[in-house]
Amino acid sequence: MKFTPAKIEGAWIVEQQRHVDDRGFFARSWCQAEFTDHGLNPDLVQCNVSFNRNRGTVRGMHFQTAPFEEAKLVRCTSGAIQDVIVDLRPDSRTYLNTFSVLIDAAEGNALYVPEGCAHGFQTLEDDTEVLYQMTREYHAESARGFRWNDSAVRIEWPLSISVISEKDLVFPDLVLQRAVA
Repeated sequence: MKFTPAKIEGAWIVEQQRHVDDRGFFARSWCQAEFTDHGLNPDLVQCNVSFNRNRGTVRGMHFQTAPFEEAKLVRCTSGAIQDVIVDLRPDSRTYLNTFSVLIDAAEGNALYVPEGCAHGFQTLEDDTEVLYQMTREYHAESARGFRWNDSAVRIEWPLSISVISEKDLVFPDLVLQRAVA
């Protein structure tokens, strides 16, 4: 695997190194030792799949609060997404910075999202499936989110939004959550 640091502290783009032959290709998508060598949390405890029927679907922006923060390795198993993370760690040099990357099943790339970052994505194709490998189980009481169009972080979604959940629509702005906390 090839690890390239992203513009958010602790986030990495992880690319498969494909071995191609007449059958297609073989590539490693996960290796505990390689993740450990790069200082990433290798303790995967849960995998989730999200299937999205429509191009333009937005899911996010989601995170879990302490002590249940989670790191994620996010990849597409079919289709493509514009994946977005926002650094919510006040002590990070990239605090409140946003990073966005194309994750494409055809390319086989993934994004490692460190603990303390919010995550969301928009589908770029119909019938897109996203696989998440997580370092923590879902903890409903710690689950949070902020508005997909919060002016404090200015996420630039590439398409008009076709589908978004009611829950994601009514999340408060991040700035309001910080003021209340």
